[in-house]
Amino acid sequence: MKRTLICISLLCFSVLPMISCASKVLKFDKPETLQVHQEFEQTVKIEEVSAPAAEPAVAPPQVLTKAKASKKTKSKKTTEASVEKSERRQPEIESDLGFAPGSRRPLKDPFEVGETVVHSVRYFKVNAASLTFSVKPHVNVNSKKSYRFITAIKTSSLFSSFYAVDDEVETLVDFESLLPNVFELHVKETGQIREARSYFDFSQMKAKFWENKVTEKSGKEEKKLEWDLAPFSQNVFSAIFYLRNFQWDVGTENAFMVSDDGKNLVFKAKGIRREKLDTDAGEFNAIVIQPQVTLKEKFQPIGDVFIWLSDDEHKYILRIEAKIKIGTLVSEVVEIRPSQP
Repeated sequence: MKRTLICISLLCFSVLPMISCASKVLKFDKPETLQVHQEFEQTVKIEEVSAPAAEPAVAPPQVLTKAKASKKTKSKKTTEASVEKSERRQPEIESDLGFAPGSRRPLKDPFEVGETVVHSVRYFKVNAASLTFSVKPHVNVNSKKSYRFITAIKTSSLFSSFYAVDDEVETLVDFESLLPNVFELHVKETGQIREARSYFDFSQMKAKFWENKVTEKSGKEEKKLEWDLAPFSQNVFSAIFYLRNFQWDVGTENAFMVSDDGKNLVFKAKGIRREKLDTDAGEFNAIVIQPQVTLKEKFQPIGDVFIWLSDDEHKYILRIEAKIKIGTLVSEVVEIRPSQP
């Protein structure tokens, strides 16, 4: 069977090739050597975030006299006028609805440390793989607080008899700017073992990518790329998390930049409809969005792909549906584990 994508939007899933009848991931004598990327390690320093200090007690609210209330109202009007004159949230391509004025921070953070969303990926109604999205404790990347997003996919025992996949990508995203700085990709499959690293350096507007790979066909290979980074770009793995920051409604279209493999793309998605989604994890109010990609101002078809987001402040990824040449791939939530207090 030909190579099949279980990736939606901008390659956010891992690939699921089904080519041969091999049941185990590829073996390599020294897999740890593939994880060594000296230039990346010299460029990027990742550390755990120290526990936050105790928050100061909140002062009791003040009772305003009429005169003070009048003064506060005047001050509020002045502040509102200043906000209206201030520069809108950047970049222009992105909506600023639901974000703090002039800021890239959303008014409501959809991510909670500890949350886990588990999907079952089905092909011809047969369980093909499990897909997991999770949010881990924050880390510092070059001294900047960052989100730590994990996406992992593993084939079922049945599909592993055709082609085994056990892949994981860790994506680190700056907490304040919501811009990705690092991803680390770990691939263990029947046909390949791969370790890749990426660093988006927005101070120099450069993207860098390093990869060590071993395949059955070609043996060990190394790859390095560097290209000019478009401002405010997401990477292909942070994109699926980033779209959760936006406000979605029927007819609403949101767009942002994505940079990958030397190319700068525009990701767009439009709210199609609202519906009740009945899943193994329960019933959810959902909004369905349909993505598309534009490269060099030309629309690039990615097939009929639809994404269901929970219609609440979290905007969990509930379902992904992708029509391919033979059949339809469906990834649907089977479990949601919210953050634990």
